[in-house]
Amino acid sequence: MSTSNQNSYLDSPIEFLKGVGPIKGDLLKRELGIFTFKDLLFDYPFRYVDKTSFQKIKDIQGDGQIVQVKGKIKALNVLGQKRGKRLVAIFGDDTGAIELVWFKGVKWLKENLSVGQQYVIYGKVNRFKNKINIPHPEIEIPKGKVIAESSFVPVYHSGEKLSAKGLDAKGRRKLVEHLLEKLKAYHIPETLPDYLIEKLKMMAKFEAIKHIHFPANQGILDRAKNRLKFEELFFMQVQLLRTKAHRKQDLLGYTFERVGDHFNKFFTQKLTFELTGAQKRVIKEIRKDLGSGTQMNRLLQGDVGSGKTIVAVMSMLIALDNGYQSCLLAPTEILATQHYNSILKGLKGLGIRVGYLSGNVKGKKRSHLLKLLSEGDIDIIVGTHALIEDPVIFKRLGLAITDEQHRFGVKQRAKLWSKSKPYPPHILVMTATPIPRTLAMTVYGDLEVSVIDELPPGRKDIKTVHQTESHRPSVIKFMRSQIEAGRQIYVVYPLIEESEKLDLKNLEAGYEYLLQFFPRPEFQMSIVHGRMKAADKESEMQRFVKGKTQILVATTVIEVGVDVPNSTVMIIENTERFGLSQLHQLRGRVGRGGNQSYCILMTGFKLSKEAKQRINIMVKTNNGFEISEADLELRGPGDIVGTRQSGIADFQLVNLATDNKFLQTTRRIAEGILEKDPFLNAPENKVLRTNMLLLYKESDLWSRIS
Repeated sequence: MSTSNQNSYLDSPIEFLKGVGPIKGDLLKRELGIFTFKDLLFDYPFRYVDKTSFQKIKDIQGDGQIVQVKGKIKALNVLGQKRGKRLVAIFGDDTGAIELVWFKGVKWLKENLSVGQQYVIYGKVNRFKNKINIPHPEIEIPKGKVIAESSFVPVYHSGEKLSAKGLDAKGRRKLVEHLLEKLKAYHIPETLPDYLIEKLKMMAKFEAIKHIHFPANQGILDRAKNRLKFEELFFMQVQLLRTKAHRKQDLLGYTFERVGDHFNKFFTQKLTFELTGAQKRVIKEIRKDLGSGTQMNRLLQGDVGSGKTIVAVMSMLIALDNGYQSCLLAPTEILATQHYNSILKGLKGLGIRVGYLSGNVKGKKRSHLLKLLSEGDIDIIVGTHALIEDPVIFKRLGLAITDEQHRFGVKQRAKLWSKSKPYPPHILVMTATPIPRTLAMTVYGDLEVSVIDELPPGRKDIKTVHQTESHRPSVIKFMRSQIEAGRQIYVVYPLIEESEKLDLKNLEAGYEYLLQFFPRPEFQMSIVHGRMKAADKESEMQRFVKGKTQILVATTVIEVGVDVPNSTVMIIENTERFGLSQLHQLRGRVGRGGNQSYCILMTGFKLSKEAKQRINIMVKTNNGFEISEADLELRGPGDIVGTRQSGIADFQLVNLATDNKFLQTTRRIAEGILEKDPFLNAPENKVLRTNMLLLYKESDLWSRIS
């Protein structure tokens, strides 16, 4: 059968598969997002049960153990009434007996199970009133079709509603078995070139799909997974590398040839310190991009306090020396204000016009600002999402810098591109969240990457310690000693949306507690949280920035954007409720001056294994890249640097924490193929070109390949 017929068969609505129908089909769509035969086929098992291994009842240890036992039902009784109704079976082998209990499907099970019949049961052991039982075990006759064909039985995601309609793991297995049986009659097209499959000794596509659902053993399962993992990463790398090449070749950009008076005056008159080697290297890379005649797309990674803002300012001055405006986009008003104030201060006296725009700039002030911007009377504008809005028009936008880019949506960033004609602005993406190499190669794989991996001279490592409630008196004593030495302190509380009211109570209770030890007027404290009015929040922050208050009690609104060199202590309450990346960002609020700084991680006594791991990593290292690698390993990619919006979290089999070597291999192979055949026009790459067109049919890039 032709490829197109096979594809149309796989695109059939799921309700038309034998055994599904409209009701089950609707449920699969709602609960699992399975709309077609293809969706069912590519919804892989999340674990496998080794059905070759059986336990004897006498060897069952107890609570939580997962067992598979072959034996007979010796007795079967319905007990209880109404909601308490349950089916209890006494199940035995030649070594003993155990109770099986079902609370659902009682009537059907009673009618279909037989006393004296041999079964295989599989389930998790539960202890109740010192007796062990197995609630809701899987049960089947030993010579069932699935067991006969595969020793590794797949287990699929299900749920209460699905199970009630026969779409539990067993029901799903039957559907996939039927679909695979049907597909034998079709020609499943290869998605990779023959030369690649032979070179890497990979399974054929259909074999890999068949064996990922029903592997005969662990070796075959590993081979199937490796083939499908390779595909997941390989196609993404081909797309990213083509996009990167397309930008370099086709996306013309403004050519900034000059480094003139603005840049030179700032460098000679305003820089009061020597740039680090890393900063010099990165500025050189950016200058080369800006003068190349193609649009710059560069990611600038740098740990907290590494000096990214100076690099951004000097890049904007190059744009200005060439007659172009720049904008710096920040995700929060606090961070935008911070950038605006530091840029204003740094450029004072150089005759450079700097503007600020956020949602809170309104009325005549806003209208006047927009007029100046559109007429070219503002050289650099700093702001929040407000800069992306339609009324904002630039006369000559040449450079757009986004800080913490992952907090902006794709459509929002695209809007920024449209504000410059005839070419898109040069793009510089900055992040203080160090990104593991594997994520940088995927999330930002189509960008050039610069890394500031050197802190300014004189910066001391922040000393980090873990303390529990029993150490509270010594923490208070330490806080007093730091304040007496003229230093300032942050005390940060978590703020999680689901428990916002409770968290605010904790914050206020913490504030009241500290007042006992730091009473007015001898001491002054500020309190800041997201529920406050913007003006009140800003007022409290400014009191702390100006040194009028010694302690700032806050939620994570201070995670980014607060730069107070005199602050030397960061106390993080309920540390176990923060992620690693967030803890590292918070710690980076101190250690910005020349004084020794400290981070105190406060927790209760009971901690989960993962919380202990996070805390140990924080105590052990200040290196943001080490921390980001550990974070990736602990949490996976989905929650790191906004990868959910980029599709990175949609990998089915790839785990970026453990498949780093896999990723590097696929990228190297993709680079080799594209180097020889950039447009995949060679006959041997026809299958690859066809597949890229199918996968990225909405992309202009691939629609022009053929």
